[in-house]
Amino acid sequence: MLVGADEAISRANGGAIANIAIFDTSEGAIVVDTGPSRRYGVELEALARQLTGKPVVRALLTHFHPDHVFGCQAFSAKVLAAPKGVVDGLKQSGEDFATAMYYLAGDWMRGTEVVLPEIIINSGHEDIGERRLRYLVLDGHTDSDLAVFDERSGILVAGDLAFLDRAPTTPHADLPAWNRSIAELSQLSISRLVPGHGPAETTPRALVQTGQWLKTLEERIMDSFERGLAMTEAMDEPLPAWTEKIALARYEYERSVMHLYPKLEADGWPRVDVSN
Repeated sequence: MLVGADEAISRANGGAIANIAIFDTSEGAIVVDTGPSRRYGVELEALARQLTGKPVVRALLTHFHPDHVFGCQAFSAKVLAAPKGVVDGLKQSGEDFATAMYYLAGDWMRGTEVVLPEIIINSGHEDIGERRLRYLVLDGHTDSDLAVFDERSGILVAGDLAFLDRAPTTPHADLPAWNRSIAELSQLSISRLVPGHGPAETTPRALVQTGQWLKTLEERIMDSFERGLAMTEAMDEPLPAWTEKIALARYEYERSVMHLYPKLEADGWPRVDVSN
């Protein structure tokens, strides 16, 4: 596992904030997610070859957020694989993400362009070498999230359906769907869990903690809305003590208020342009 920085995307870290997994097989290397830029992807492809002594035969994308996918240029489109929803997300938002990443990460992004996978993944199994990969096409963090479970080793690469000791991001989140995905992943016999951000562990703590964060978000934001707080007031609400050890907790909570509050207002307030 290549460990991402527990930080927001910046020029200092080049956008390298997501975890990347590399599997060795007798047929070749498998990488799960490709990183934030062409430059990162080139280094990742070289590292996978160095570690395994073989070329990359499959590069899997867990979702369409840029810190996970913009290294795709380093790989042939014929080995890139993702659910249809991930490809659709890249088609719709990829260019906007690229613009934002150039602004945030600067020269690290030089030469980076959106590349679409040719292989469409559905929920099911794929055997590569001695590994039997189970693909779970879920949703919640975005409208299409891939988790990869190596059934023989028990390793689960959860993508951004799981965060550990780093606050989850919610720009495209559906909290009820996310909770359902966490419940499904929790049924697996996991020997090691690789979250999208944070340390890998032999326990399901990342799933538990992510669910706890989502519950906290929902309760705090709904309570703020029902008390009639403005968005800026809701952003200032205190967080529970356990979040003090979570990286970027305040930062991501404030972002989540900005992401989720407008929908509450749209659904809960009467429209002034419609007469009763």
